[in-house]
Amino acid sequence: MAETPGYGYLDLGVRPVVNAAATLTRLGGSRMPPVVLDAMLAGASAFVDLVELQQRVGDRIASLTHNDACYVSSGAAAGIAITIAGCIAGCDPQLIHRLPHLSPRPEVIIYASQRNGYDQAAFQTGAHVVEIGAELKDLEDAFSPATACVLYFAGLHFAAGALPLEDVIAIAHARAVPVLVDAAAQIPPIANLWHFTRELGADAAIFSGGKGLRGPQSTGLVLGRRSLVEACIANGPPNHSLGRPMKVGKEELFGILAAVEWSLEQDEQALLAGYEAMVQRWLHGLQGLPGVTAERGYPSEAGQPHARAIVRLGPGAALSRAELVAALWDANPRIAVGVIGDDAIALNPQTVEPDEEHIVLRALQQLLRP
Repeated sequence: MAETPGYGYLDLGVRPVVNAAATLTRLGGSRMPPVVLDAMLAGASAFVDLVELQQRVGDRIASLTHNDACYVSSGAAAGIAITIAGCIAGCDPQLIHRLPHLSPRPEVIIYASQRNGYDQAAFQTGAHVVEIGAELKDLEDAFSPATACVLYFAGLHFAAGALPLEDVIAIAHARAVPVLVDAAAQIPPIANLWHFTRELGADAAIFSGGKGLRGPQSTGLVLGRRSLVEACIANGPPNHSLGRPMKVGKEELFGILAAVEWSLEQDEQALLAGYEAMVQRWLHGLQGLPGVTAERGYPSEAGQPHARAIVRLGPGAALSRAELVAALWDANPRIAVGVIGDDAIALNPQTVEPDEEHIVLRALQQLLRP
């Protein structure tokens, strides 16, 4: 009789991680609740018309989030690429098939202060990024006949060096230019699912399905204007298009729908209070260690409305920051933390389960005591 193959992490020689860093892709995003796993199993139970399923799931999520329409992408970065492709080519088959080789090159306006690795998704479409400064005139002068859209990155950590989003939307819409909001990690608060679009008027807001929503990591949401979502469908899989490699399976479609439903049912204030309580317990437990200063940091690294514990290592600390990060990673279990500046680590409660909180604290105490 053939052996049943092992599918646990340890069977593959991979060590699980206690994640006190953040909902990072390289660490697997987030943990899915049982209802999401059950939904994915249900999605795997039959063949289906994938285009029809994509549209029906999108309609349901749009209704739940008070949006006109929704497109489920294979992550937020794919959502950016497909939405920009939709802004450029619309539903025109000839333009869709010519991407990313259009001439003249379409342009995407991005604030210089908001440039980051995720704007690579704009280049995938063949677009040229027009980088602008913080002044009103910088934005006004950036528009041209080639402008496809403005790509705005949300979060308090991106606010400096850019006009407020509502002003950007008003200025762009006066020129009939759409505004896309990358809000990949902007949950909590859950109300952001409709805040950027319904309340501020952005044409689309793009979220990760595998971060605060705790859905499948290989999903994202494009929420907003119906005509733009229809363009995403035309530029996405299973059509032969720029988005053809960015497939979302039937299992993930079921999973992200369940994740949105589950997230909307949660008591967000209780969730945030739980995060705060965990941070306070970490701060209390780290007091009195030589050379160590522990303080509350707010907001999170992604500008979310919850605190982190910032642990600074000064003269007299038992380990340097690099030594501490390496020792935590080599611990049993392996522990991941965020890094800030030259001398600090950050402990994020969002990705720590209640039974893991003491594991993080105990490891730090053991490593930082002389």
